[in-house]
Amino acid sequence: MTQAAPVQLPTSAPVARGWRARVRAAWSVTRFAATRAWRWAKPYLQVISAVGWLVLLGAVLFLAAGVTLGWPEFVFVGITFLAGLVVAVPFVFGRAAFAVGVELEPRRVVAGERALGRMAVTNTGARKSTPSRMELPVGKGLAEFIIPGLDPQAEHEELFAVPTNRRAVIVAGPAVSVRGDQLGLLRRAVKWSDPTELFVHPRTARLDPSAAGLVRDLEGEITKTITNSDISFHALRAYEPGDDRRYVHWRTSARTGQLMVRQFEETRRSQLTIVQTSDRRYYTSDEEFELAVSVMASIAVQVVREGTRVSVVTEGMSLRTHTPTAVLDDSCRLEQLTSPFANMRDFARISTLTLPPPSVAMVIAGSKSDTTDFRAVESLFGSDSQTFGFRIELGAPARVSRVSGFSVMTIGELADLPRVLRRVR
Repeated sequence: MTQAAPVQLPTSAPVARGWRARVRAAWSVTRFAATRAWRWAKPYLQVISAVGWLVLLGAVLFLAAGVTLGWPEFVFVGITFLAGLVVAVPFVFGRAAFAVGVELEPRRVVAGERALGRMAVTNTGARKSTPSRMELPVGKGLAEFIIPGLDPQAEHEELFAVPTNRRAVIVAGPAVSVRGDQLGLLRRAVKWSDPTELFVHPRTARLDPSAAGLVRDLEGEITKTITNSDISFHALRAYEPGDDRRYVHWRTSARTGQLMVRQFEETRRSQLTIVQTSDRRYYTSDEEFELAVSVMASIAVQVVREGTRVSVVTEGMSLRTHTPTAVLDDSCRLEQLTSPFANMRDFARISTLTLPPPSVAMVIAGSKSDTTDFRAVESLFGSDSQTFGFRIELGAPARVSRVSGFSVMTIGELADLPRVLRRVR
């Protein structure tokens, strides 16, 4: 008797694959629809302020509680909240055409000097504009102005003062016009200008020429390093394969019967490297850090004016040093921070790796630093470099401490800097 073949039931794998495919397709369609809906609704939802969202949430909760619990008082409160939102809607409608210009005069000031701003609003539309409110962020503050109704091409001017009591980069703008209700439930803002920067430079001391102890030179400063090509002649030696034939001294070679080449003493252009730590571990207060920035800027600006090359490095940035204005502008951006380096030596080593060897190096730190920190940085530079330390201690008497030929200057106020540098020189 022939046995019938077993009947094979369909496995669930194809069914599961089909089910997952349908889920993925439904998810893709839902995500696409949600994205399109959000793009459409986002401009309208942005009109609702934070207070407006709280009022809307309160309306929903009160209505839900009133209907569920049967309390008409809650229903009344919820309807009142919704009515407030509805009444606020007409206040956000309206269209204006403005040309807004924001000017700061001057663009660069020293901390403590006066700076003024001017905002000019011009109606560029074909009809008279309605009164509007204009907001202008200035630094961490916010200035508000009421712009009256303007005829076509008419201009309205507002003046404002900029606080410049501390070194900073103050950003004014962008100017935005604001429409909304008096309760602040709905708010529609339109941007009319770009931000404008005001540089508040640190206070600096006027230093004597070459106060940093540098040599103003054209051909360079002679060092004890011997090189095969330079300007300052040192001696003759026997020719070796690979030497440049341009430096063969033919008269001596003919007299001795052996090729002789010139050796030179290496000359270097004066190069100043300023290493200033911004690590808050080394400063006792913000005022002490400000004094350190002023000391750094005073020295760097004087050196740049003399035409000497200078590099200024901090943990946060390396300053531009091609002009005195560039130095002062970048010094406005320096801020205290928590350094990623374990100590000052590691910071100085990493920051100066790509810089040319300095003829003079200066290390600036706060009162929480000690001689050990400065000596650790000094060891990074060669014997041809002269290193100075500046220890900033607010209110301390100016003094110069010398340890094994290394000088550490204590600066208690900016007026001490010229006098201390003259003593060291």
